[in-house]
Amino acid sequence: MVIIITQEPIDPRSVYDLLDRKNGGSIVFHFAVVKEQVSGGKSTSGIQYSSQGDTAGELEGIAKMLKEKWELESVVLVRRVGALKVGEIISLVAVSSRNSEDAFSSCREGIALLKKMKTILKAESYQ
Repeated sequence: MVIIITQEPIDPRSVYDLLDRKNGGSIVFHFAVVKEQVSGGKSTSGIQYSSQGDTAGELEGIAKMLKEKWELESVVLVRRVGALKVGEIISLVAVSSRNSEDAFSSCREGIALLKKMKTILKAESYQ
């Protein structure tokens, strides 16, 4: 299990290298990306994410729960903080498993749990 909180752009290739590929025949990745949204005639130019509290602990709890619920060889959760522009990766959930059903199901739940994180604050910027 690997947890990363970073202000730097997320590199999916480096995350792939952290996964157990020897025993995990199914690998699933999901990237959450800043998308443009229009509100009141203005469009999103970016989002500022900040960490309040024990973000690492919250991510570790998510990863541990995923490993307990499904048969996973490895879990990598990456969360970006700081100023992000439209198109940049916000977070990444990556899992490896011996079977695809566990890989897809655990990744889907990991995505849902990352969206609900209580230690991440979000402020959108509009142009």
